[in-house]
Amino acid sequence: MTRRLAAGLLLPLLLLAAWQWTASRAVFSAAQLPPPGEVLDALGELIRRGELWHHLAISTQRVLISFAAGSVLGLALGGLVGLSRTASALLSPTVQAIRAVPSLAWVPLLLLWLGIGETPKIVLVAIGAFFPVYTTVSAALAHIDPHLVEVGRAYGRSGVRLLAEILFPAATPAILSGLRLGLAQGWLFLVAAELIASSMGLGFLLIDSQNTGRTDVMLLAIILLALLGKLTDTGLGLAERRLRT
Repeated sequence: MTRRLAAGLLLPLLLLAAWQWTASRAVFSAAQLPPPGEVLDALGELIRRGELWHHLAISTQRVLISFAAGSVLGLALGGLVGLSRTASALLSPTVQAIRAVPSLAWVPLLLLWLGIGETPKIVLVAIGAFFPVYTTVSAALAHIDPHLVEVGRAYGRSGVRLLAEILFPAATPAILSGLRLGLAQGWLFLVAAELIASSMGLGFLLIDSQNTGRTDVMLLAIILLALLGKLTDTGLGLAERRLRT
């Protein structure tokens, strides 16, 4: 475990060293690439002003609520499509077409429909989380051994009971992988969501630092997004390993 952790830290440390070397050699100006020390100073500044924890908390809250909503919908619709050929024929082409819509394309429509409150942000991130879960679940269920379905039906299982007691447990590894992908996609959609009249959150911090020319804060926001994404993925990965054992 310790050896694996050390191996995982090797590349970030090398990237940090390369960053420091590039900044010290003035390959880019300080406005383009501030050294790591300045980014650390920006972190201390946000902590002193009491802003950092609010940005972290609001972004994490948005992602987790949206991920829960998008995952439930993805599991339900993916289960329906995976279980029914008729549902697959009716729904799959349209869902796959909607999946190709970029995240930013949803922003003006959600603003028009839902206003500028918290709801459109939650909906947008939930859209991002939904598609990986839906795609993974529907594909996993479509490839389950038909004999397993026959056995389940022979024991009186059908509909939701067949799905919950037979099919979902059989497809658990693929479903858990889909949930991890959905969580990652939720973090990707967060920045677009926080373009919607936000005054808090890491996406807001990223956009605001671009507008004010604070490259140190911009890099800090990117690093924090990466760390939070990794932290939540690790938590889901631990739950996945426990379920598989």
